[in-house]
Amino acid sequence: MNTDIIILAAGQGSRMRSKLPKVLHKIGAKPMLQHVIDNASQAAVTAGEINTHVIVGHKSELVQEALAGQDIQFAMQREQLGTGHAVAQVINNLSDEGVSLILYGDVPLTHNNTMQELVDIAKLDQLGLLTVTLANPTGYGRIVRDVNGQVTAIVEQKDASAQQLAIAEINTGIMAVPNKFLRKWIGQLGNDNSQGEYYLTDIIAMAAADNVAILTKSPKAEQEVQGVNDKVQLAQLERYYQSQQAKALMLAGATLADPNRIDVRGSVTLQGEVYIDVNVIFEGDVVLGDGVKIAANCVIKDTQIAANAIIKANTLIEQAQVGEGCELGPFARIRPGTKLAAQAKIGNFVETKKVTIGEGSKVSHLTYLGDAQIGAGVNVGAGTITCNYDGVNKFETHIGDGAFIGSNSSLVAPLKIGAGATIGAGSTITKDVASDQLSVARAKQISLKDWQRPVKK
Repeated sequence: MNTDIIILAAGQGSRMRSKLPKVLHKIGAKPMLQHVIDNASQAAVTAGEINTHVIVGHKSELVQEALAGQDIQFAMQREQLGTGHAVAQVINNLSDEGVSLILYGDVPLTHNNTMQELVDIAKLDQLGLLTVTLANPTGYGRIVRDVNGQVTAIVEQKDASAQQLAIAEINTGIMAVPNKFLRKWIGQLGNDNSQGEYYLTDIIAMAAADNVAILTKSPKAEQEVQGVNDKVQLAQLERYYQSQQAKALMLAGATLADPNRIDVRGSVTLQGEVYIDVNVIFEGDVVLGDGVKIAANCVIKDTQIAANAIIKANTLIEQAQVGEGCELGPFARIRPGTKLAAQAKIGNFVETKKVTIGEGSKVSHLTYLGDAQIGAGVNVGAGTITCNYDGVNKFETHIGDGAFIGSNSSLVAPLKIGAGATIGAGSTITKDVASDQLSVARAKQISLKDWQRPVKK
């Protein structure tokens, strides 16, 4: 059976006080709307063909641009006339015998298992409704049940009686409905209410009248159905999301110095036990090998770190491969294209970019290496730089196994330094150096015996 995923994402979100459409604000560095799409796709993965419909309105071009390249059908809601009106914009594009899962672009953290339960209900020609009981239900539509506990209607806050306002079970707006019923009920919606809007919730009473079973499910956590209307709520959901990421890491084998001070803005895969200190940020896809230790205040993005590597404090790593037993930092910057073999060492205030560094090589401090191939067992002294850019083109430096680069050396690419070669400190090397050769290139030192230091007049 086919599944239509309908996501309402047309609202302006004026309370966000932002030029960005509300649904594009991020949780865990991912737009809220993308969270909804990803979770829904996982929920419906076993339900046959999936068709995703996103209903856009305010700044629709930005929303469509953010979702470019994905298999999504967009529908325009030009006037904001209610949730029922929004669903009506896609009603003619739904599969004939499928079911629709109706979601909201500003409710980003509904778990895919929760969605799956609703889809399974709808596949049995029933209506699946997600509800939750709140200590303070103010502002939400109330779930009205009969004496037998069966759902008969949803009453919005502004239309509710005093008795109905006392109900604590509220409507989340999330539901799954067989399409054959949804088409019929959407066509019967009216706007005779205090808001003058077409409420999607009115189909609940229609289902009860048509003797269609209404089954309710509740999420495991309230945050699954929490919407975002302002940046305070956005921050609250961000903290909840990060707490869930921290919990998952700990259950997978990570020791966290403080679970409240870690941010995962992508995915982290553990290959064993690891230690992570405070204020570490993970972005993109990160893989950590067994025994990895990461000190405080590091940022690691799209990187694979092999077993027993040590990342010291305040180190930034992006799109790199870190070999087994490497040591990096503190205060190192490892830029894209860096590949470090086992036991390599990158010290404080070292920057690398598009560099391969061989096994056991050391770049201990105050150095820049870009566009370079460095062999095994190489020692690069403090203050060394590869001069890889002439203002237009980039050039490579090659350093052979076992070479020794003296401190404060400038290596002007293109350049080849042979295995076992030694570069004297303070040299500017512009020509290739043969293996096992000493090369020194610096200005001749001059000492003036009778020189008088200037004095202030």
